[in-house]
Amino acid sequence: LKCTFNLNSLSLDKEGVIFYNGKYARHDKINSKDVKEIYKNHEVAVHTLHHPDLTKIEDEKEIIHEINEDKKILESLVGYEIVGMAYPFGTVNERIINIIKNNTEIKYSRNIFATYEFKKQDELLSFRPTVHCLDFKKMYELADKFLSLKTDEDAIFYIWGHAYEFDFDDTWMEFEKFLKYISNKEDIFYGTNKEVLLNE
Repeated sequence: LKCTFNLNSLSLDKEGVIFYNGKYARHDKINSKDVKEIYKNHEVAVHTLHHPDLTKIEDEKEIIHEINEDKKILESLVGYEIVGMAYPFGTVNERIINIIKNNTEIKYSRNIFATYEFKKQDELLSFRPTVHCLDFKKMYELADKFLSLKTDEDAIFYIWGHAYEFDFDDTWMEFEKFLKYISNKEDIFYGTNKEVLLNE
């Protein structure tokens, strides 16, 4: 299996805690010098410098800076061109899409609004995932449907989430079990966002 990891470059090397529904999880960022090794064979992509809601920023230059500088820093860490992104908080609108189109080299960007479908999408700067990583019941239901598809058309099964979310209820092994369930199928291509969405 392959993944795309969206990183806030200015949060690297920092400690943190996230609280959610009365629970907490460590949210320590990895050391920047380890990024290349940890994510090798996967894809690193933009998540902005500071994780702001881009739709609430009025200054267009600030939006461009958040994206392009994160891209620049991450590229210096991984040693290859970055063309992808995920929106902080998943929020996006037409204004943000147009700013990205006209002022960055970003070719795709994911939001968080699940489709529960496998259809190919044309608007890659507002790409929607299939399902969230903690929705285990729905993931298995969709996986069975995906694995039994009989079609000549491209179909994408896309799971999104945050690694720290598995710490809230210690669901790492449950997710590992699911990954084993869907892996190593001969008729499925397993790829990063860049490989699947852009055929690169």
